[in-house]
Amino acid sequence: MTFYSFPFEPQRIEATEARLEAIYDAAKMGLKGDSLALAAGLTPAQHRKLAEFDPLVEFAELKGRADGEFTAAKTLHEAARDGDAKAALDILKHQHGWVAKQQIDVSIDQQISITGALEKAQQRVIEGMYTDISHIEDNSTNAGTDLQRIGRDGVDVKAMVARD
Repeated sequence: MTFYSFPFEPQRIEATEARLEAIYDAAKMGLKGDSLALAAGLTPAQHRKLAEFDPLVEFAELKGRADGEFTAAKTLHEAARDGDAKAALDILKHQHGWVAKQQIDVSIDQQISITGALEKAQQRVIEGMYTDISHIEDNSTNAGTDLQRIGRDGVDVKAMVARD
């Protein structure tokens, strides 16, 4: 039996300044999860391990997100200040929960006649004939009682039902 020797070097992942900067930049652009890890030059597993062992990784990601949001908000506020009405409305809607009032006016100038409506309904009624059936024999209650009694006495109920 021969053994083969495979060279193995454990990959040491450290939160270097360059890696933290790459994580910061990716988070600033709005990337999350696996996309953030790959954009920062790490595999998703490496990013998770690094974040688990070094709190600076999470801080770089949070700081990148905050700075990206700040840049976008600043740009939007500057546009609103310079007279962009759409930017101002978006700020009001999304940051302050403002909703434009919606008013609907409905006016109907038509009069409805109840007697006219009843006459039209009467015209639509279908005239039909019917026959009154005075008495229908109901054996369902007696049949159920008979089947229960027969089943208690040990008689084959299926045979009795099939025979009837």
